[in-house]
Amino acid sequence: MSGIIGFADAEFRIALRNRWIIILTVTMALFSLVLTLAGSGPTGTLGADQLSVTVASLTGLAVYLVPLMALLVSFDAAAGEVERGTLGLTLAYPVSRPAVLLGKIVAHVGILALALLVGYGVAAITAFWLDEDAAQGLAALVRLYWSSVLLGAGFVGLGYLASALSRRPATAAGLVIGLWLVAIVLYDLGLLAAIVADDGGAFTETVFPWLLIGNPADAFRLFNLAASEATAAASGVSGAAQSIAPMRALASVAVWPLIAFGLAAWRFRRIVP
Repeated sequence: MSGIIGFADAEFRIALRNRWIIILTVTMALFSLVLTLAGSGPTGTLGADQLSVTVASLTGLAVYLVPLMALLVSFDAAAGEVERGTLGLTLAYPVSRPAVLLGKIVAHVGILALALLVGYGVAAITAFWLDEDAAQGLAALVRLYWSSVLLGAGFVGLGYLASALSRRPATAAGLVIGLWLVAIVLYDLGLLAAIVADDGGAFTETVFPWLLIGNPADAFRLFNLAASEATAAASGVSGAAQSIAPMRALASVAVWPLIAFGLAAWRFRRIVP
């Protein structure tokens, strides 16, 4: 345990020195503030409080931004040390490779959790300042926070996998950008094209829901929008959010970090310094 904490502390200090903590925190705070102020208009039309509308807007933002932040903070976890020649020294310590990887996980997920806490906290403070009834959406914001951490943890693990598959950080960076484009952008476009081609057939009724929750980003969005009072204002997947059981979507979000970390640990064991 002391070795894990030591490596986590080292990774946290490296991220602090490289300004990752500041960059991610400021990014989340600014986006959250802008979305909260921009969403102050339709609250009366929707009949929802300011914070509920903000949570619906933040859900749409988190689907794109949280995976990207997670991948950017983790893509050089292994490839960076290989290129700098420090991996051999790291592995020379009397700590197992899974412990080294776990220390990195603790640090990077902690950094992401801190950035999200500040960003969502700014949104909550602004919403309470704009609307005295904003407390009604507080439970939704808390749910959004911990599910965002789970989503980010899954993509941190995928970032480690890409890093372990690469010998250079530049290659790892290209892999994670491609992964983000496929998982967040192209995946949904492919599903949309398949639905249009199927025209309400068997694919739409049986296969599509499983493919939707199979993607952690889509599962995250469905889980949070299913319980949101302002779903219709934030996303065009409101129909899917009502047709798929929220617990199935949550299960996907919760299982993906385990799958990603398992694959990363498997590959990390095979890296030769």
